[in-house]
Amino acid sequence: MSQDVTNRIAISGPGLKREGVVVLQTLFIALFTLLELWIRNGVGIVTGLVLCVSVFAGIRFGRKGTRYVSVVTPPLAFAATVFIYAIASHGISISRVGIDFVAGLASVAPYLIISALYGWFMFFNEKAKSRPSRKSAA
Repeated sequence: MSQDVTNRIAISGPGLKREGVVVLQTLFIALFTLLELWIRNGVGIVTGLVLCVSVFAGIRFGRKGTRYVSVVTPPLAFAATVFIYAIASHGISISRVGIDFVAGLASVAPYLIISALYGWFMFFNEKAKSRPSRKSAA
């Protein structure tokens, strides 16, 4: 059996746009965070690894100029997911929601820090490479 190569659909373009990176990272993080919250009643290593992978995937599969969005979206998506889950599970009890929210952020803090350092390094590296060198201007 031979397959006709010309019938395959080719993906056009160099990668995901900003909107695609945001949607992909938000859904990926929300899915695994909610699964871990539902199974373990807390977040931990699985969610932390998903945060790291989503930053790397956003940088890897995004177009040029999407690095900023790839770095900023994961912490915001994670914080929003934990906050909404805390409100949904405890109602509007400020002390319980606050404790659960801070505990969720604290449990994945090392992963957030590592992801942020890597992502911001890649962002500033891309920004520095796009500027003309000072030697050629002099």
